[in-house]
Amino acid sequence: MRYKSQSVAYWYFAVAMVLFGLQLVFGLLSATKYLGPDPLLYILPFDVTKVIHTNLLIVWVLTGFMGATYWLIPDESRTELHSVKLAYIQLILWTLMGVTAIIGYLFRYGTGNKLLEQPLPHKLVIVVCMLIFIYNIGMTIRKSGRFTTTEGVLLLGIVSSAVLFVPALLHYENYTVSIFYRWWTIHLWVEGVWMMIMGAFLAYLLIRLSGADREVMEKWLYVIVGLVFLAGILGTAHHYYWVGVPYYWLPIGGFFSALEPLAIVGMAMYAYGAMRRAGLSHPNVLALHWTLGSTIFTLFGAGLLGLAHTWPSINKWTHGTLITAMHGHAAFYGAYAMITLAMISYALPSLTHGRPEKGSSIGYWSFWLQLGGMFGMTISFATAGIGQVYLERIMGMGYLDAQLKIQIHFVMLIICGSIFATGVGLFIFDFFRYRPRFEVTEPEVRDNEVAVGRVV
Repeated sequence: MRYKSQSVAYWYFAVAMVLFGLQLVFGLLSATKYLGPDPLLYILPFDVTKVIHTNLLIVWVLTGFMGATYWLIPDESRTELHSVKLAYIQLILWTLMGVTAIIGYLFRYGTGNKLLEQPLPHKLVIVVCMLIFIYNIGMTIRKSGRFTTTEGVLLLGIVSSAVLFVPALLHYENYTVSIFYRWWTIHLWVEGVWMMIMGAFLAYLLIRLSGADREVMEKWLYVIVGLVFLAGILGTAHHYYWVGVPYYWLPIGGFFSALEPLAIVGMAMYAYGAMRRAGLSHPNVLALHWTLGSTIFTLFGAGLLGLAHTWPSINKWTHGTLITAMHGHAAFYGAYAMITLAMISYALPSLTHGRPEKGSSIGYWSFWLQLGGMFGMTISFATAGIGQVYLERIMGMGYLDAQLKIQIHFVMLIICGSIFATGVGLFIFDFFRYRPRFEVTEPEVRDNEVAVGRVV
């Protein structure tokens, strides 16, 4: 840790880990309800557990993004954070918002707008937190007088995420109109500006872990930003197929959705190239695992599986089925969960006492159990989804009758989900078993200076 204020990242990571664990609890609980009987039917019905599961996903990933940014910005700007006090105020407000929102969902207090169920008071707190966040990192960069492309792309992604939250603040009585504008937030987050955030984290990690040339890495960031604006924005139309928009959105959505994986392919290519040239020489091998794993699994989940079912002639059959869950789980985990875990794994040796830089055996078990469990979950959703599409939309079978026919796939899903949850549990245990440190441990260094396998 080069700057004392970077220690604030630990507490963001800690909150993210707790929320990640809770998300899995409600996810497994939701999956078991497909098998029945459900003893919690009138206490925690499926609609409540699913809402909590999906919203915790958004909140913990954003918390991880914030922590990773508070680690990265001082390191890139080569200066202390503008205000540690503001960062802690932001974290307290953010955590209170998340906790009270979950309690509210238990009592059916929400808007009902999928993935944006937070009531207006909670959304206003989110706005305040984002304004504090942007101000703090913006002032840090301004104070330093140093502005890298990595910081620029990261800041653009964060500011764009805040701007795109504006449609979520508006209320529409017409449900179709509400769905239409919801995608201006959700799609343009997860398939648009969050890709910039991921790209910035990936560039930072590759520069630090591989000693790759900063200029080369940041040129790839320009490519990613261009593809996000070209394909990500117009690709939003692949959500418009069934909400009453004019017909011309179908080919637009199909074509630009097909281009979206190009940004992911680009990231995977430059990650592989950088690591190959470096020879995987950095001692933090665990962070290397998570970094490369993120690019490969993103290519699989967001790229291949996304392309497999968003084309209009296919999506008319798969839309709203378990095929969507297949793509969503693999894509979100690869693109955003894994890159967050990569940033945490990179920062933790400096943020805690006694942690080996190369990682512990528990850390590697966590990586492989999570990877294997998520791959198994993806295959389980895929096989269940294929059966569901055929039985319901081709054979015309009723929903509940079709569910009885594909129950075996939910048994597989729960088994694989338990393997995944074991991996996450090990990661959380490994995170908290070392006490945090708050003192500077490393001298200020220049980029791309590599000696004895270590960036110095």
